[in-house]
Amino acid sequence: MTDCQGDGAGDMTPMDLYEKLTSQGETVRTLKTEKAAKADIDAAVQLLLKLKVDYKQVTVRFGSSKIDQELVDRIESVSGQKAHRFLRRGIFFSHRDMHQVLDAYEKNKSFYLYTGRGPSSEAMHVGHLIPFIFTKWLQDTFDIPLVIQLTDDEKYLWKDLSLEDCHRYAVENAKDIIACGFNGVPRLLQECGENTEACDFQPGKIAFPAIQAAPSFSNSFPQIFKGRKDVQCLIPCAIDQVNKHAFSGGKDTVEEHRKYGGNPDVDVSFMYLTFFLEDDEQLEKIRQDYASGALLTGELKKSLIETLQPIITAHQERRKQVTEETVKQFMTPRPLDFNF
Repeated sequence: MTDCQGDGAGDMTPMDLYEKLTSQGETVRTLKTEKAAKADIDAAVQLLLKLKVDYKQVTVRFGSSKIDQELVDRIESVSGQKAHRFLRRGIFFSHRDMHQVLDAYEKNKSFYLYTGRGPSSEAMHVGHLIPFIFTKWLQDTFDIPLVIQLTDDEKYLWKDLSLEDCHRYAVENAKDIIACGFNGVPRLLQECGENTEACDFQPGKIAFPAIQAAPSFSNSFPQIFKGRKDVQCLIPCAIDQVNKHAFSGGKDTVEEHRKYGGNPDVDVSFMYLTFFLEDDEQLEKIRQDYASGALLTGELKKSLIETLQPIITAHQERRKQVTEETVKQFMTPRPLDFNF
């Protein structure tokens, strides 16, 4: 459950928030397309901006704590590495027991990572890569094992998909994940592939949460942890977020944009730069230039293209090297080359 902030909005479920964001986003687009009065467009945009996730309330409901500057500084101190941009910019904004994990790490007690992907299509888009980009940074920084679960069982149970579709999507998504370049050949779990009988039985809707939780216990992997039950597990994950309300934050004409400036807070190109542009100072300069009108929408999009192209190209090249045999290797139970 997430909360929505807005005039008269009160508490909303994620679906309520999604529907309101989608509806109001379409209203803004329609007004712009029809070249409505500037006052009407501005009013619609302001209403849209008031519909947002209350991240503070999310942390309360999940019993987590804010990732503050003190924790970011400690991660840098313990790891000896600059904090990832997702931490520096508050994209990953809360945690549970991260200090406990760092305490153990400082005492030479390692931990492992567990994350996952629900394969519901043949290909992952760039947004799906975000948690894996952060997970790779954590693995590289702390030199720890990684377990990735493909929850095709969940998709089979809740989506109108056949077992064959679920298996195919899982394999294709596995290739996308492998192409992220993880260290040490992490263990990939495919639930329907390993437990077809459970997937083909509808009461599995009751059981699959327990199946998905199992990888968070180290004794689920005797090949990796040699039966140890005390290895801590860190799970990078994200709340469901809706970005369909995002659009160009620029004005309708160059003259208006130069005069009034753009709105980076609702501009989809700037949002993508927030995730993928590494340089903090360059990102802030783009924000200021766009807000002042010095940077046009087309120029902002050009900056995004220049940022994304090398990232996507590199990922595509790595994916070309992933074969069916590679996927099989990643999915085979085996020891990992880490010391515990």
